[in-house]
Amino acid sequence: MTDAAALPGQPRGGTLSGPATARAVNVLAPNASAMTLDGTNTWIVSEPDSDLAVVIDPGPLDDLHLKAVVDIAEQAGKRVALTLLTHGHPDHAEGAARFAQLTRTHVRALDPALRLGDEGLAAGNVITTGGLELRVVPTPGHTGDSLCFHLPADGAVLTGDTILGRGTTVVAHPDGRLGDYLDSLRRLRSLTVDDGVRTVLPGHGPVLDDAQGAVEFYLAHRASRLAQVETAVENGFRTPSEVVEQVYAAVDRSLWPAAELSVRAQLEYLREHGLIS
Repeated sequence: MTDAAALPGQPRGGTLSGPATARAVNVLAPNASAMTLDGTNTWIVSEPDSDLAVVIDPGPLDDLHLKAVVDIAEQAGKRVALTLLTHGHPDHAEGAARFAQLTRTHVRALDPALRLGDEGLAAGNVITTGGLELRVVPTPGHTGDSLCFHLPADGAVLTGDTILGRGTTVVAHPDGRLGDYLDSLRRLRSLTVDDGVRTVLPGHGPVLDDAQGAVEFYLAHRASRLAQVETAVENGFRTPSEVVEQVYAAVDRSLWPAAELSVRAQLEYLREHGLIS
């Protein structure tokens, strides 16, 4: 997921698992890798005085992890009543069907193929389970089905892979589109400016305590990468792999396949805007 080692948005130190805000608790999945950073953040979200909880992104199909999520909720006196997905990548969603069996919950997602139950998710939906208020924010770009969840009471937004706690996000061409992603970042910036969002609860990596700083970092990073890709093409590097070798030379080579997905999205964006032929 990440193509850089930068640290936007004042990453919070300490352990990743555990309470992050008054209403959000992270359970870190044991699937660390170059692409998933420390592992997938599975979020348990609930009102402090409620006995019902919502789980966002159960994570990989790992029974020990899925049962740990249930156990941690129950130890806090809560029953998992609903499962939500930020998007359909396996490190976030593969365990959702099994988790639904364990908790007897429905799974709501933007993509109908990922849903278990009659209800999906769409822009403007508000989740109110157990008195909680979670607002659905459409944020396509990383993937076509990417969503974020605005948690107004905590001044927080759960971002899935749209914003990470460390590094930056791959726009997963062809499903992901850079124009959509830039629009999504601007939408998140408006939450920080107009709606009091201060905290990013990401799908990977540490909590970010400067949401606006993180969004601005991402927008600046994308502008810089686009300029680098455009320059590379002007200098005769035409194929995505050639551009990756030039633009991502300082990035760990194990991440180059993911970087190539982003380059393909960037090239498509530049062509659509008439900046390269």
